[in-house]
Amino acid sequence: MLKVSNEWQDYECLDAGNGEKLERWGNVYLRRPDPQAMWEIKNDSAWEDVDGYYHRSTDGGGYWDFKTKLNEYWIVRYKDLTFKVSPTNFKHTGLFPEQAANWDFMMEKIRRAGRPIKVLNLFAYTGADSMACSKAGAEVTQVDASKGMSNWAKENMKLCHLENNKIRFIVDDCLKFVEREFRRGNKYDAIVMDPPSYGRGPNKEVWKFEKNMAILLDACVKILSDKPLFFLINSYTTGISNITLSNMLKMSLSPLYGGKITSGEIGLPVTKNNLILPCGIYGRWESNE
Repeated sequence: MLKVSNEWQDYECLDAGNGEKLERWGNVYLRRPDPQAMWEIKNDSAWEDVDGYYHRSTDGGGYWDFKTKLNEYWIVRYKDLTFKVSPTNFKHTGLFPEQAANWDFMMEKIRRAGRPIKVLNLFAYTGADSMACSKAGAEVTQVDASKGMSNWAKENMKLCHLENNKIRFIVDDCLKFVEREFRRGNKYDAIVMDPPSYGRGPNKEVWKFEKNMAILLDACVKILSDKPLFFLINSYTTGISNITLSNMLKMSLSPLYGGKITSGEIGLPVTKNNLILPCGIYGRWESNE
């Protein structure tokens, strides 16, 4: 099932093709590589009239070419959420706008639950999922191996005016943290994660999606409460199907909790030609409440 994040005001995918995308972030226009935009298009002048252009290097990586002197960062809003955006050395901006569809799903589930909800956000990056869940009223623990990303998430917390909410920021290896939570007897009503294809923990722990995902999922099931609300996996790993995520959730959670499983792609609408830019996959387990 395709989920399209089409309710943005401060973000817009203006055009996409030839392996790139043209975006508006508030009043800032960026041009970045996107391997999913394989179709050919004829670039018009809008592609040249940008504030920042990320050039992919032939030997890997790349660099930003800023045609306008930009602030170190700027903010964008999605409904009642506010986020810091800043171009990084790896073409990213600190926010994945296509995940707004996931934010809407989680916020609705939490608000409709009518009970206290504890959420665990793994591979939390700059904390967009955490802020969405917290804004909806949940108590949130977010875990990421990067101290820098955790600090960025704290800035997003302040921008969202959530300083008085219960949000824990943990810098740790996700699997090790989950295993410790099991030993401590801590439980969560909802878990969300965006595991990378490959990564390293703060103590050089190696993460590989194909090798470690099933182990992490098994560990997470052990720390779910008796009445879990949802379990959401988002992925950008090449070669992994949304059906794979669906099957993993079906084998791990359905026998214990019943509920409903959906999976599919997440995408962004392309303004110029009404295409959908595919951006990743998701798998969701949710309770029937």
